Amino acid sequence: MEIMADDHDTRDSLRPLVFRLHENVPAIVREVLLDRGWSEFDKKHQDDTDWNLYWRNSPFHITDHHSIKPWQRLNHYPEAVRVTRKDYLARHLKRMKGAYGSALYEFSPVAFIMPNDYVKFIAEYSKERQTAGRRPSYWICKPVDLSRGRGILIFQDIKDLVYDCTVIVQKYISNPLLISGYKLDLRLYVCVTSFCPLTIYTYEEGLVRFATEKFDLGSLDNVYAHLTNTSINKYGASYTKYKEGIGRGCKWTFSKFRSYLRIFGVDDMVLWQKINNIVILTLLAVIPLPVASNCFELFGFDILIDDKFKPWLLEVNYNPALCLDCSIDDAVKRKLLHDIVELLNYKQIDAFRQNQVAGIKAGRGRVPWSTAGESATKETPGLRACQKVAKCTAASSAQPALQAARGSILKVVTLTKKTVRAHPRKTLTSQLRERMNVPKIPSQAKAEAKNKQPPGAGHSPPKSAQFSPWLPTPDFCNKLPTRPYFLSDKDQRPIPRVGDFVLIFPFNEAALQASRDGTDIKSIIKEINKLVKKQLPLKQQKTKKRVGCLTSV
Repeated sequence: MEIMADDHDTRDSLRPLVFRLHENVPAIVREVLLDRGWSEFDKKHQDDTDWNLYWRNSPFHITDHHSIKPWQRLNHYPEAVRVTRKDYLARHLKRMKGAYGSALYEFSPVAFIMPNDYVKFIAEYSKERQTAGRRPSYWICKPVDLSRGRGILIFQDIKDLVYDCTVIVQKYISNPLLISGYKLDLRLYVCVTSFCPLTIYTYEEGLVRFATEKFDLGSLDNVYAHLTNTSINKYGASYTKYKEGIGRGCKWTFSKFRSYLRIFGVDDMVLWQKINNIVILTLLAVIPLPVASNCFELFGFDILIDDKFKPWLLEVNYNPALCLDCSIDDAVKRKLLHDIVELLNYKQIDAFRQNQVAGIKAGRGRVPWSTAGESATKETPGLRACQKVAKCTAASSAQPALQAARGSILKVVTLTKKTVRAHPRKTLTSQLRERMNVPKIPSQAKAEAKNKQPPGAGHSPPKSAQFSPWLPTPDFCNKLPTRPYFLSDKDQRPIPRVGDFVLIFPFNEAALQASRDGTDIKSIIKEINKLVKKQLPLKQQKTKKRVGCLTSV
């Protein structure tokens, strides 16, 4: 039961956390939160800020991100569509391949965005056809903004290519890994708690999705043999039938799949290392995104494995399906949601949903991002990325906070209707000042504080609280009202594991350093290259010899 009690004034009263749901949110989200002791937001009787978690299927308005409070979380990051819309993702991956080489970014088939790339596609198609001794490729055509397998076409002859909207055409992976003759792919859940600094968690459990009819390149129009989407296969004639080697339905868990691989001597750890690399490299491709605080994004990465045991990125899903089509769905997705709430790292103070609450040991407001000096540098390694963000706080946004600080302690107490504590309150303004005041060199910071005061400021704050102005831009338009929620209270680093969520980025100290002041993609790519070189070639060769066994089982 997540009911928070104030250990000072309201010691005997219990306060639940509050969730707010937009229309069409899957019922399981409400069920999980109610099971955890939360209460649902009542718009008629509660203030618009009197909630802790707002969950919706569509993106939030930018004003929702601007007005976020320290005790609140939003389940979407601004402009996450950059990675989930197929044409946007294709452009980003193409750019990264050109900048950092195809060796790392060969996990996604070459893509043509139609109709713009029609001429380029015809040239590639004709080139392959004219190459002597080369078997013609198979191609797959997908609408750029549809999901659940809608509008997908697989073809070999260009005369069969027909489309009436913007589509993406890619080479179809015609040699997928098969189990008992059935095609499969992996639905991997990825939670990004921040894009600045980049912080990525993958979920150890997930779904293996099967086609319900055996794979056959002779029948490209048979969606039950070539597509693994449950939304399609659950209507197939073979869905409820027992399928040898697969069972009924069309899903396994990752746990069952990995156990199955180990039976045949396949090193599944190597596979998962490659998949984690794909996730990191894909998300690096869309950086930077607009700065935002107290939000997260749950992605559904669809990964296909070929018969040489190479993982391929098919697409990244926005709002991965949380509907429950079978018992496997219920087991995986219910635990997934519980672990997401744990990952959001709520504190006692968050249940009060007020700006001015102090005196609670676990309160987030009592833990500043960092303090000046070398010790802060060592103790808060993941936070300097937000120093750059803090400089981007608009003067117009900071001005009301500074004005609010001019009142007396008595006025603050009156506004919050709380009894005066023996110690000073940690106000939102004081936290803002602390975050702004992280000088690189004391003398330099003093000079900057003197020369770069916010224009139009009435009363200057103390020298220790002065900060530099900034020029607002579309990408850096939001203030950060509190330290990142996903950091450990112990060492101020991202929490390495929460439930089945495992931190995959930053993966070492160098990657952490590279993600501090903006994201140094070039340095991160170097670290990923080092990881790739550490993978054992002998194990990979051994794996390839055994993969054929899976196809014939």
